[in-house]
Amino acid sequence: MAGRRDHGKRLRRAVDALRAIDDPITRLDATRAAREELDRRERDAVADCRDAGHTWTDIGARYGLTRQGAQQRFRRHHRKSDPGSPPGPAGPRSVTP
Repeated sequence: MAGRRDHGKRLRRAVDALRAIDDPITRLDATRAAREELDRRERDAVADCRDAGHTWTDIGARYGLTRQGAQQRFRRHHRKSDPGSPPGPAGPRSVTP
């Protein structure tokens, strides 16, 4: 549990550093860059969870999502072929006009 508290402290310090930037446009740029980096880290963490055998239900529970909701949110970012995911738009269920 101590590790989680440490991560929380680090995150709070990072957010405080963003708040401390005086120039609003510079603060906006820094906040956008931080959000993009966190989004990448989140996608990597989801892919790592799937690679480690965690289910979409496990992942969805962290977000208050169903299995299907987690798949819809993250599946396009998963690194490996994932038989637990329904086919995407180009999958076998697609109908071509």
